[in-house]
Amino acid sequence: MEIVLLVTSILLITVVLLQSDKSESAGNILMGGNTELFAQRKERGFELFLSRFTLALGIVFFLLCVIMSLL
Repeated sequence: MEIVLLVTSILLITVVLLQSDKSESAGNILMGGNTELFAQRKERGFELFLSRFTLALGIVFFLLCVIMSLL
């Protein structure tokens, strides 16, 4: 069970790092420089796949942690 959790966590870290940056810079968030920060952007193609895969891996990771804590 620990091996499955380890593989899931490594995959989750990798997929999160592969995602494109939604905001141009973290400094723009603090300074208010990006006016389109909360604009609606549709994900398409590979970005949509990565977003859904990240969600699925996060759910699997959470469930594995809960199951392992109960055992």
